[in-house]
Amino acid sequence: MSTFHTGRPLGLPAAFTPRRLSALLSLCLSFMLPAQALTYAEARQLAERQNPGLRAQQFALEGASAAQPAAGTLPDPRLSLGIENLPASGTDRWSLSRDFMTMKRIALMQEVPNQAKRTARLEGAQARTERERAMLQVQRLQVRQALDLAWITAQSLEDKRALLHELQVENQRLQDTLPARIAGGAPATDLLMARQEALSLADRQDELQRDADKVRATLRRLLGPQGDEALEGDIPLPDLPPEDFKARLTHHAALAVYPAMLAMARAEINEANAESRGDWAWEVAYSRRGAQWGDMVSFQLSFDLPWQKGKRQHPIATAKQRDLERIEAEREEAERRHRQELEEELAELQSLGRQVERLDGHALPLAQDRVALALSSYQAGRADLAAVLGARGQVLEQRLRRIDLQAQRSGLLARLHSLIAD
Repeated sequence: MSTFHTGRPLGLPAAFTPRRLSALLSLCLSFMLPAQALTYAEARQLAERQNPGLRAQQFALEGASAAQPAAGTLPDPRLSLGIENLPASGTDRWSLSRDFMTMKRIALMQEVPNQAKRTARLEGAQARTERERAMLQVQRLQVRQALDLAWITAQSLEDKRALLHELQVENQRLQDTLPARIAGGAPATDLLMARQEALSLADRQDELQRDADKVRATLRRLLGPQGDEALEGDIPLPDLPPEDFKARLTHHAALAVYPAMLAMARAEINEANAESRGDWAWEVAYSRRGAQWGDMVSFQLSFDLPWQKGKRQHPIATAKQRDLERIEAEREEAERRHRQELEEELAELQSLGRQVERLDGHALPLAQDRVALALSSYQAGRADLAAVLGARGQVLEQRLRRIDLQAQRSGLLARLHSLIAD
C-alpha cells in the first residue's frame, strides 16, 4: 500500500493551537452527526397547525358555535318613553300637569316569536355549526392531500437524482478508461459518445433540480422554513381492496357536507312554515299624571294576523322547499361523480400495479441482461460503444419509469385515503 508523504515530520504543526484543533474536531463531528430530517407525522402536524385556510375555517366554526345559543332565544325587550294626551290648544296648552288626561308614560314590550319558529331557528344554527365542522374537515383533508402529493413527488425526485448520479459516476469511469482503449485501437468517436451521454445526463439532472425546487416551494408553503429539511420515511398508505374504498364512498369528504346543508334547508322550511302561525307580543306600561290624579297601569297583548298566506308565507315556504330539492339533487350528482372518479382511479391503480410488476419481473431484468451482453461484446471487440450506451440508456429509462409509476400509484393511494373523512 502506497503512503502519501508531505515531506514533514509526523505531528501537529506549530500553528495548530488547541483552539484550532477544537474547531476542527467540531467541524468533523458536524459532518459525522446525521442531518436533521422531518418525519411525515411531524410534517402533517406542522401543516395542519400553521395553515391559514385551516385557521380561517376554524374561526368560522367557532363563530357558528358561539352564535348557536342565541338562535332560539327571545328578541330583546323594548323600552318606550313618552307623553300621552298633551294639550295642544286652550288654556292648558303644553301643560304637563293641569289636564287629567296628560300622562308621562314608560312601557316595556316583549315580542314573542312562536315556538315553532324559535325551534326552527335553533335547528338551523345547529346545522350551520355542523356544516362549518364538515368544511373544516374538508379543508384539513385537502391540506393533507397537498402534503402527501408534495412528499411523494419530492421523494421520487430524490430517487431519480440518485439514479442519475450513479450513472454519471459510471460515465466518468468510462471516460477515464477510454483514452487507453483508443490508444489500443478503439475508435476515437467512443470518447465523443461518452461525453455526449454525460451532457445528456447533466441536462436531466438540471431538469430534476428544477422540479425539486418547485416541490420544495410547495413544501415551504405548507410547512414554512422546515419545508427545506430532508424528508424521512414513507407515507403510511395501506393498499386496501377496491371493495373497501367503494364501501367508504359515503364518507367522502365532499359528501360529508351535504347532511348539514340538508338540515339547514329543512330548518329554513320549518321557519317559513312557522310564519303562517304568526307571532305575538305583550306590553306593560306605567302612566303618571298630575299630583291631583292617580297614576295608571296598562297591559296589552298583540298578535300577528297572517291573513295573506297565499301571497306571503306560502310562496316563501315553496321557495325553501325547492332549495331543499336542489341540494338533494346536487348531493346525488356529487355522489355519482365521485363514484365514477373512484372507479376510474381504482382501475388506474390496478393498471399501475400490473405495470410495476411487469417492470420488476421482466422488463428490467431483460434490459440489464442486454447491457451485460452489449458490454461483454464491446470488451471483446465485437460491438461498438453505441450499443453499450443504447442498452444502458434503456435501463435508465426503465428505472426512471418505475419510479414514475410507483409515484403515480402512491399519489393515487394518497388521494383515495385523503378524501375519506375521519
